[in-house]
Amino acid sequence: VTWTQAQSYCRQHHTDLASGLDQIYSEEFKKLLNSTGSKVNSWIGLFRDSWRWSDGSNFSFRYWDMDSFNDGLNNRTCATTLLERSGRWSSAGCDHRKPFFCYDGEFTQIYLTLNYCRQKHHDLVSISNPHQQQWVQERAKNASTPFVWLGLDSWRWSDGSNFSFRYWDMDSFNDGLNNRKCATTLLERSGRWSSAGCDHRKPFFCYDDKLILIRENQTWEKALNYCRQTHHDLVSISNPEEQRWVQERAKNASTPFVWLGLQYSCAARLWLWVTDYVVCYGRWASGGRTEDCGMSAAMTTGGQHEWVSQRKNETFNFICIKH
Repeated sequence: VTWTQAQSYCRQHHTDLASGLDQIYSEEFKKLLNSTGSKVNSWIGLFRDSWRWSDGSNFSFRYWDMDSFNDGLNNRTCATTLLERSGRWSSAGCDHRKPFFCYDGEFTQIYLTLNYCRQKHHDLVSISNPHQQQWVQERAKNASTPFVWLGLDSWRWSDGSNFSFRYWDMDSFNDGLNNRKCATTLLERSGRWSSAGCDHRKPFFCYDDKLILIRENQTWEKALNYCRQTHHDLVSISNPEEQRWVQERAKNASTPFVWLGLQYSCAARLWLWVTDYVVCYGRWASGGRTEDCGMSAAMTTGGQHEWVSQRKNETFNFICIKH
């Protein structure tokens, strides 16, 4: 089927087209590809769209250098700073080799993949105001080249997720062909990705999302009861990967926090998940954990998506997990 037909089918019967998340997910995905026994290229949920930051932050501030920026060149779909032009931005081919900034400001000149920032820091830098632009310019003065990568490109996932992992096969990927605006896996190339015309007919992969954001304001007890009656339970988090999945849903909440399935047990004098498991992985904010009766945990819906203690009678959105 075409990419649009594949997207419609997945959204009707599952959650969405398969989305590439990070290196661990990609390895699992390749195992799935290999299990099909087919070498036919398949659709994934990546397509070209307007400019956006890789961390999903709002793209409202612009600082383009209009003398060099050319949005009509379809092979220039990533953004770079021009240090000799007061740090203004231009477009560039994503396969060019340049130094780059990560979120915490630690500048590196090592030519590594975009995943470096995700693994070592938080993400490639995004710029939302003149103050942040000045911050980048000051730190870019030590660069050995006139360009530095920004976390901006024109590809996005069908499900709206903000994961910046890319797995392109650069031998076949051609971002300069304007009619190739959807992404496909190359099964004969270890599952790496390439671009293709969205009207081509290919098989496809869907995924089922077990996390459901409920945009209703409820106390912790009512949220727990709702999840258990309607789905399965309030969400639990046991590792960094599950944390990333939950925080992606939390970004769409209408409250500053979302309830997690975690509460403080006065009897046991420790924090317990609603599954009765103790906390092995934690993402508590500094000073955000209060060990007191009547406290449950919530995740912040912005910033670093850390956990904080909240009184159970507070009302927030919440995240359920399905069977």
